Amino acid sequence: MLEQLFRLKENKTTVRTEVVAGLTTFMTMAYILFLNPNILAGAGMDKNAVFFGTAMAAAVVTIAMGLYVNFPIALAPGMGLNAYFATIAAQGQGMPWETALGAVFISGIIFLILTVTQIRQILMVAIPASMKRAITVGIGLFITIIGLKLSEVAIIKAGPVIPPTLEELEKGGVATLKFFEWNSFMGSFHNPSVIVTVIGLVITGILMARRVKGSLLIGIILSTIIGIPLGVTVIPENFSPFALPDLSNVYVGKMDIMGALEMGIWTVVFTFTFVELFDTFGTLVGTAGKAGLLDEKGQSPKIGKAMLVDALGVSFGSFMGTSTVTAYVESAAGVGEGGRTGLTAVTTGVMFLLALVIAPLAGLIPNAATAPALIIVGLLMVSAIGEIDFNDFTEGFPAFLTIVLMPFTYNIANGIAAGIVFYTALKVASGRIKEVHWMMYLLFAIIVARYMFLGGE
Repeated sequence: MLEQLFRLKENKTTVRTEVVAGLTTFMTMAYILFLNPNILAGAGMDKNAVFFGTAMAAAVVTIAMGLYVNFPIALAPGMGLNAYFATIAAQGQGMPWETALGAVFISGIIFLILTVTQIRQILMVAIPASMKRAITVGIGLFITIIGLKLSEVAIIKAGPVIPPTLEELEKGGVATLKFFEWNSFMGSFHNPSVIVTVIGLVITGILMARRVKGSLLIGIILSTIIGIPLGVTVIPENFSPFALPDLSNVYVGKMDIMGALEMGIWTVVFTFTFVELFDTFGTLVGTAGKAGLLDEKGQSPKIGKAMLVDALGVSFGSFMGTSTVTAYVESAAGVGEGGRTGLTAVTTGVMFLLALVIAPLAGLIPNAATAPALIIVGLLMVSAIGEIDFNDFTEGFPAFLTIVLMPFTYNIANGIAAGIVFYTALKVASGRIKEVHWMMYLLFAIIVARYMFLGGE
């Protein structure tokens, strides 16, 4: 049955490989189960309700991706998008969280229309091969940065080099640091979390070098165990690995669609739509490319179906009471373990369902244990840089901007947007207009308008 569903032999994989890949993906993104409730609590939402919505949305949409598309891609409420949600729906800001959920639901309907009309799929043809490879590299650096600065791990930190001036503080209590007043630097190796991460890197690196199957998953488990005596892996008193979910207060169907329409919050809807459009495109292309699921032109007939699941997932997530659901770059961890089919995604989705009852066990895994996996997966994805022609400036410079802006602005959409703008502009300026797909001109105009009139945040 599994062979018929997922065509394992055709994709040169096995059930064991796919299950291990799915478990690895889940472990690298399980943090969203606990981080998302903390973030959305800033909008006045109940943490238990958001935990339930996060787990259910991630489970259902990820399983749908596996069964319907046969892609090893997992989806869950996106980081960045949830922070934006919490910002616009923060208590006292005039927009109830129910209304913000309505805005997310509307953005999902817009995605559905763009997908059904094939507009999103045209992106696969319009975006040049050099940029698709740059997206893979950029995402590799992006998830490496996530691993290096993951929460309490902080191998890389950012902070002020000199104190902000009193004059700036007196202007309103907030100082804007100039470029030379802050820097990024190494975290302290006296920090137990950093020690666990470094040990995890060594262990996982050795396993990868020896080509041990399940290296990333083994590394996560061993790092979690090592973290116990160091106080990084915290086991609560009276710990029980299983607990039934609290369903007394859930937000299923609580989104206020009419309220969103009446408030005229189209700027908010457009921002959700814009970021999600490029975020998902980048993740799908980058991860699918690393898995060898794209042809020599960087295309796949499955991308359209994947985008359909993603579009429905946005609205479904809103219905379940959480912020925008999107494809996760951490899916690359599962691909790094050999995941090639939807069985990887189904395994991850089932784990999100089980998380409703094994939340205490999943909560034991510290960020310090998952950070090494993300850092190493970054290397696996950055290898695509060798396929970019940097000798052609009109190809190399847009690819370069795509690569560096993703990690440095902590935003996949920013990198893709910069690449599109400069690719189009340089090709036109050099008289190579025929090399630019017509969709690129439309994207150029939309991107310029978005950043000019709606800002760059």
